[in-house]
Amino acid sequence: MRRLFKTPTLAKWYFATYEWQGKAHPPTLYLTFDDGPIPGLTEYVLDLLLEYKAKATFFCVGDNIRKHPAIFGRILAEGHQAANHTYHHLNGAKTPTQAYLQNVALCQALLPASPGKPLFRPPYGRLTLAQQKVLQIHYRLIMWDVLSYDFDAKLPPDACWVHSQRKSCPGSIVVFHDNHKAESSLRYALPRFLAHFSARSFQFAHL
Repeated sequence: MRRLFKTPTLAKWYFATYEWQGKAHPPTLYLTFDDGPIPGLTEYVLDLLLEYKAKATFFCVGDNIRKHPAIFGRILAEGHQAANHTYHHLNGAKTPTQAYLQNVALCQALLPASPGKPLFRPPYGRLTLAQQKVLQIHYRLIMWDVLSYDFDAKLPPDACWVHSQRKSCPGSIVVFHDNHKAESSLRYALPRFLAHFSARSFQFAHL
């Protein structure tokens, strides 16, 4: 399987409805974490972000917010951004449109109000055209510039770190996962990622 750590420019142009990158100047990276909150792992991420004075965006699964409200509260209390990743981590390509939209709304009801459109990232990056047309009216649809592949058990943790570091540039939206499948690679790659770019005077901001 060919891994696309960097989203191709053509894909960004063709799917222009989605957001793939943030502002590049001053040199800024936009760390995002999908699938939490998860006990132990999300707290590990939060501790690292606090150490580096970094802000991030957490695309939360609604059912995990329900199960772990204290961890979710910490995400908000420490100035990070909480965003929508559906209530049950649904694959849009495998879910009827109305059921999918209802699941998104169920998650959104658990999130704090935002001054503009709330943020949504589809699990697996998969939406049907019908789902996309409705969601883009109400949400900013966030994808990524760099995918770490921390969830891929066949990719060694050091390779996850090296590729994520090499592909990231000012303005990159970078995806990590605070879920158990990604834990080994996340624990290896994230502290190195933060240390490397902090030493080069990058900022870490939420979207």
